[in-house]
Amino acid sequence: MEHGTSVLFSIFGLRVSSYVTTMWGLMAVILLISYFATRNLKKVPGGAQNVMEYVIQVLIDFFEGIMGEKRAKQYLPILCTFFLLILLSNYSGILPMAGHLPGLAAPTSTISVTAGFAIVVFFCTHFFGIKEKGFGYFKHFLQPVAFLLPLMIIEELVRPLSLSLRLYGNIFGEEMVTAQLFQMAPFLVPLVMQALGLLMGLVQAFVFTLLTAVYLGGATADHH
Repeated sequence: MEHGTSVLFSIFGLRVSSYVTTMWGLMAVILLISYFATRNLKKVPGGAQNVMEYVIQVLIDFFEGIMGEKRAKQYLPILCTFFLLILLSNYSGILPMAGHLPGLAAPTSTISVTAGFAIVVFFCTHFFGIKEKGFGYFKHFLQPVAFLLPLMIIEELVRPLSLSLRLYGNIFGEEMVTAQLFQMAPFLVPLVMQALGLLMGLVQAFVFTLLTAVYLGGATADHH
């Protein structure tokens, strides 16, 4: 992990570390996949377009149970972006020499990145809530009774903290355990941990996206 936080270069005074360069690389991968899967859309899909449409439909069906069909389609772009970016970020930590090779470090193994994701979710939740309901959105802070307002505000502030720490703690902890096992027993045992890391990375990306969908659904839902 020693190269993860070290500064590789600066742009207009802003320090760029391995976490940032890895994130740029992952963003480029997602953009390229999206481009090649959609550059030649056909009425009868085939190949990459067929796979992409199938994945999108599965995700819409899943989020529909949380947010309803309309909002599942409306917020699918941000939910898919979170899921893919977090999943690839988690898996980048399993690549050989990740965290030790300059320019390559799992972005989700640093609290600054996971906190950034959580802050985006926090502001998106309230932005879309106000967009859907106007300033009447803030009425839900007074429900079911007004004197619970301080607790409701605390709950809203705790959400991004919980999101960021859960993702960071699991990914960073898994990397540390795997690194220690490589030093103690460089064969077989660390490979088992890396296999579990694949599952852990998927689960954490799913949990983060699921909670984001729940927060967005709750903020934009029609209350009667």
